[in-house]
Amino acid sequence: PDWHNAPVDAFGDLSARYLIVGLAPGLRGANRTGRPFTGDAAGGYLFLMLRQFNLASGSYSDDANDDLRLQDTRITNAVRCLPPENKPTSGEVNNCRDFLRREINAMPNLQTILALGKLAHDAVLRCFELPLKPYPFAHASLYDIAARDRNLTLLSSYHCSRYNTQTGRLTEPMFAEIFEKLQKL
Repeated sequence: PDWHNAPVDAFGDLSARYLIVGLAPGLRGANRTGRPFTGDAAGGYLFLMLRQFNLASGSYSDDANDDLRLQDTRITNAVRCLPPENKPTSGEVNNCRDFLRREINAMPNLQTILALGKLAHDAVLRCFELPLKPYPFAHASLYDIAARDRNLTLLSSYHCSRYNTQTGRLTEPMFAEIFEKLQKL
């Protein structure tokens, strides 16, 4: 009864230049805490990297009772509610697309979207009604997106999930490279 267990809103200022898009609230993470990437291993890793690159300040707590502040960055998910079996379905991604689209459109200074994982990458492209084939997902892929009177950059990375980090699919140097690219854009 003390868990959030509801749609998880974005975290960070709407005036930010960077938007990080994840997959969905984690069962024991954002579904519990009500803040994206908070309360699970992926969040601890992401916030550590954000602080390392001066995109966040303060201390991180896995229960969201902290003084963590994002700097010029906002975080959201392609899917806003905990998905069945903790894995988003295509139907849920489609149902949540308008939320992600509104999030993007509400950010007047947005320049770069960092998509964490293929699902987030594809969800961002579909928000702009762009075909997926010319913009294939790959770790550290970088695309200019000119759509609806906006010029944005889409930078993609493997998701910082415990599975990806423990299997070596995403290493600390690889993830740091993403944030180095983000700051150079």
